[in-house]
Order: sequence, then C-alpha cells, then structure tokens
Amino acid sequence: MAQQTRQRQRTRSRDDDAPIIPILARKVREVETKAQKGRLGPTNRTKFQVIALLMREERARVKADPDLTDAARAELLKRLDGIAQILAKTAARDTSLISLLEPDASISTVAQRFRRDWLLESGAELSPDELIITREIAAPAPELAENQVIPASVRARQLANPFLPPDFSRAASPMVPVRRLANWELLGPLFKSFEIGSGGQAASMDLPEAPAVDRLSPRGLELMKHQARFIEAARLGHRSFLLADEPGLGKTAQSVLAASVADAYPLLAVVPNVVKMNWAREVERWTPHRRATVIHGDGDTLDAFADVVVVNYDVLDRHMAWLSTLGFRGMVVDEAHFIKNLQSQRSRNVLALADRIRRTTPGGDPLLLALTGTPLINDVDDFRAIWQFLGWIEGDKPSPALLGRLEETGLTPADLGFYPEARRIVIDLGIVRRRKVDVAADLPAKRIADLPVELDDELGRSVRAAERELGNRLVGRFRALVESRNLRIGSLDDDLRDQFIRTVAHAELEESKSAKSGENVFTMVRKIGQAKAGLAADYAAQLARSVGKVVFFAKHIDVMDQAEAALAARELRTVSLRGDQTALQRQAAIDAFNKDPEVAVAVCSLTAAGVGVNLQAASNVVLAELSWTAAEQTQAIDRVHRIGQDEPVTAWRIIAAHTIDARIAELIDSKQGLALRALDGSDVEPGSADSVQLDSLQHLLRSALDDTL
Repeated sequence: MAQQTRQRQRTRSRDDDAPIIPILARKVREVETKAQKGRLGPTNRTKFQVIALLMREERARVKADPDLTDAARAELLKRLDGIAQILAKTAARDTSLISLLEPDASISTVAQRFRRDWLLESGAELSPDELIITREIAAPAPELAENQVIPASVRARQLANPFLPPDFSRAASPMVPVRRLANWELLGPLFKSFEIGSGGQAASMDLPEAPAVDRLSPRGLELMKHQARFIEAARLGHRSFLLADEPGLGKTAQSVLAASVADAYPLLAVVPNVVKMNWAREVERWTPHRRATVIHGDGDTLDAFADVVVVNYDVLDRHMAWLSTLGFRGMVVDEAHFIKNLQSQRSRNVLALADRIRRTTPGGDPLLLALTGTPLINDVDDFRAIWQFLGWIEGDKPSPALLGRLEETGLTPADLGFYPEARRIVIDLGIVRRRKVDVAADLPAKRIADLPVELDDELGRSVRAAERELGNRLVGRFRALVESRNLRIGSLDDDLRDQFIRTVAHAELEESKSAKSGENVFTMVRKIGQAKAGLAADYAAQLARSVGKVVFFAKHIDVMDQAEAALAARELRTVSLRGDQTALQRQAAIDAFNKDPEVAVAVCSLTAAGVGVNLQAASNVVLAELSWTAAEQTQAIDRVHRIGQDEPVTAWRIIAAHTIDARIAELIDSKQGLALRALDGSDVEPGSADSVQLDSLQHLLRSALDDTL
C-alpha cells in the first residue's frame, strides 16, 4: 500500500510540471481506438487536430521553461514524443488527417472549444481572449495583390457604362421574431445535423418535374431529365444552389442554362485552371446566343463586354480591383471545396466578390452556384465557406432567412428532433446531390467528354514554338516542291495544292519515323503530353476526391512519372501499370486497385495496359495523352467499361487548346466514325483514310500556309 501511495505521489509530482500531458494522453488513446475501427468522424478528427496543436504548444513551453531540471525536461519531452507517435500511427491509418496538421489549416469554433475546455481541466489560467470563443469565421477582407491589373477592354466597358443601374426593387423580407433560438450558438448544431440527422435520407432538395418539352437545348443537343429538373428550379425562382452532383452528370451545362433561365448576366465563373477553357466552350455550346471570355494572365485577351467571364483561382487575385465593378448578376464557383479554408486569400477573394454581387444585384437576389462533387473533405465544418458564399450564413450566424425557418420549427438544439428538421431546412435552401447510379437511366453506358486546357506556362510556350518551327519547315518544303515544277503557289488549283500538301506531309512523316533528333510530329506530341501532365493529374485528383477510383492513361513514361508525383503530393495512393512489369507485378497492381479502398488512382500506359486488364472498380477514366488510333483509345476505356460494370463510364480527354492536340482529337473521332460506318452500318461521314499522323501534318501545313501567304 505504501509503495502504491508513493507511486501516486510520484505521478502527481510529474504531472504538476505539465498537467495537460495526461489529458492529451487520454484523448489521443480515445482517437486511436476510434481510428482502429475505421475512418474517423468529424468530432474525432477535430480532437486529433487539437491534440496536435496543444502538443506543439506544450513542447515549446517545456523546452523554454527555465525552472525545469534537465531530467524533468527530458522526461516530459519523452512523454510528448509518445503522444506524437500515436498521432503519427493514427494518421498513417487515415492519411487525410495529415491536412489538419498544416500551418494554414483552419481552426473551427469546435476546435477552439475543445482547446479551452481541456486547458481548463488541466488547471491552466486562461486569458479573457482564450476563455471567449471567437466565433471566427467571417473571413477577413481580401487584401488586394500588388500586381492588380485593369485590362484595356475593362476600361472600355467602364467608359461605356460608368454607373451600375440603381436598385429600386430590393425590399426587406418579412422577419420571423426570434425567441427560442435568440441565445443559442447554432452553426455547430447545424453542422452536426448532417452527422446525426439524416435518417438514411439523401441530402438533396425536392426538385420540380422536368418540362414535357425541352425548349432550352440548342439543335443537336438534349438535356437529360436530372439536368432539366435542376434548371426548372432556377426558372421557377430558386437562386442559390450547392450543386453536388458526381462528375460526369453535366454540372457545367446545368449551370450555364440555369444562368440563361434566370437571366443572370453578366455571369462570373471562378473555376480551376484545368477546366476554364471547357467552361467557355460549354457556354457557347449550350447558349450559342451568349459570348464567353476567359481571363488569361493579365487579361490582355479579355472581352469585358461578354456575357460570361471565366477566371481561374490562380489569377483571381490580380483582377479583384475591377471584377466587382462589372455589375455581375450571377456567380458560379466550380470545385467549390477549393475555398474551404476561410483564412486563405483564395477564399477571401471569392467571398468578397459574392458579397459585392449580392449587394449590387437588383432585388438583392443573384444566382449563386457552388459546384462540387466533394463539399466535405475533412469535416462537416467544410460546409462553412460554401454556405457563406451562398448567403445561407453570415459569419458565425445563420442568415436571417435561415434563422427564421429554424425558429418556425419550435425546436432548439436541446431537442433531438431539432437535428433532422435543421438538416431538411438547410437542404431545402438549395443542396442538390445526384450520383451516377441514381440517374443511370439518363446516361449513356459510355461517353467521352473533352476538357480543353490552356498551356500558358513555359512548357506551353515551347510547344507553340515547336509547332511554328515545324510549320515553317513544311512551308519551306512546299515552296521548294512547287518551284521544282516551275509553278507558282498562287496559280495552283485546289486539287494540285492538296496533292502537293499530301506529298510534303508524307515525306516529313517518313523522315520523322527514323529521325534521332530535331522537332517532328512525334516529339511535338510528346512535349504536349508533358505540358498537360500536371493539369491532367490535377483533374484526376479532383475526380478521386469526388467519386473514388480513377484510371489515368498516358503514352509516355515521363508523363506517367509526373502524374504519379503530382498525385503523391496530394496524398493519393496510386498503382502503376507499365510495360516493364512482370505478370505477377502487374496482377498485384490490378488487385490492389480493384480491392484496396485506399488505392485511388491507377496510372497506366496506353500501350501496356490497354488490353487484357480489368479495372472496373472505377467508372472514370482520364486520358492525359491522345492515342494515334481510335482503337487504342477505345481499348483503354474498355478496361473500365466491361461486363460487370454497374455504373455509366465517363472518359475525360485532356486536350491542349490551340495546338495540334485539338486536331488530333478531331481526327481520332473521325476515324471512330469510319469504323462505325464500316462495321456497324452507322450513318456517319467516313472521313479520311490517311493515318492520324499524316492528317495532322497536312493540317499543320495548311494552317502555316494560310498564315504566311
């Protein structure tokens, strides 16, 4: 007994030096136990983050405390190391926890409360600032970047219309008196309602039925039923949506047509770099009577009079000074989980623009769309930035409209029935979520979606320079051939001109096949693949976060290497299928992809993994590089589109806009049409019988001749 008493005294004495340590040790064991049973829920993820924060603070305090002996300091640091080891093992089980340890990771009010309560439990004396939970999170106002630019077309637009039209229509909404909920902190319970209040129900609002007749689609296009229902909701007056459909269900087309029926022009679209060209294309495809413009760099090519302005997150900061002056009546934020950290400059810029649009839109009711297949990355608290963008919350409080709806329930967070009711109310504000399996009847079993991307870095410039060099060389050969026949270029009829073009292209192609150096069509296409690799990996990562497993195809090993490095940097596990693997290595990679839930992406060689491989655990394919044949492309997609696949398959082709890559994509499609005509009897144009390489060179020569003659 005396020995036990002495042991307790030694423990108390040791804990007196750092009373927070036993609390952290107990909490970290709780989190570890939960992690061993599966992925951590939001509450334990928050505990994990707070344990790490307090551990860092305590380590710094122990190292700097002059009253500790060296032995006591060593003992305390050893105990903190033990806590750190448990955190590391837990993060190894669930690698998404690592993002919570980053210096810029946002600290939610729940995390602040945990920190305060644990410190008080340890007997720490806290300052008034620490005792009061600072309900962040109104994001700080954005600081304008030093490199602000105002493109010339914006100045022209401002001179043409120097004043925004006055707003005479905005009227205050009737307010519901707040009694029961006046003194309640409500954001935490609202987030919690999505953890415990689902009752097995999907988080998707009721949408009106689709119109019997599609009067919106341009000729040759057709809306799917799920798309038409969303657009009908916008037509009937709903103005804020979190559109969380899975990739492949046409969120961009739905947004474009929602803007059309809501007359939300001019419209601002803030999007990732990899999809900004596709956004412009979709605007012109679905609403051909509207003009879209894309901001590149400093905006030198911007058309400020366009109906839709598309800007990527990376250049948004330098255009903040003028974007809020154009009188936008709608705003779309694509891949809206990019703004989840309210303290980041990116989020502050987006929220500041949305607030400006709400204040200047006549009626105060702009169209606001947040698009993301993954609104939640780490925690339910990730909803916060999106809800703030949509105007559903204001800083740390529900908006007046949301608060009124909650008050009408007659419930408070002390009532268990509050949570399903609160969840339903928030969903009805505009959450729309459909999965591929939910609308499978609307979708083709297999489809190819093109994503044009702009190559605007140094490698992109080198690609364009290589194209010019090759084009000029072909023009020189063409001139020499014409002159050798004692002819003049201007005197050639169309048939003879086409004959000479084909002869020059054929000679170039034969030389390229045996060339050891220099620019040719093969080296140029490889450069394009290298330039697209990062963008294609970005998109594959977005898909993996949104819908799970993705198959990534490339032709060249260096492109595969770049993609694997980029995906690893985003903490996504990959397997690789390459030509130098043994049969056992290949099968192990296939099995890991199909059976291991932690493996997110299979990075595959078009030639080595294009046949005899079953990867149907995925329903999304990214084609980072284009094949030279339609058959090779089809074989790659069919690694996923196989018997046993129970979801529609989407193949995303990454295409470098304004380069020969775009022409190659067209040629591949025309060759596919030739096969359909010959084998399936389809009524399609037969196209050229030449190879894609030969047709590409002829196209390049024609373009160069048009530029020089």
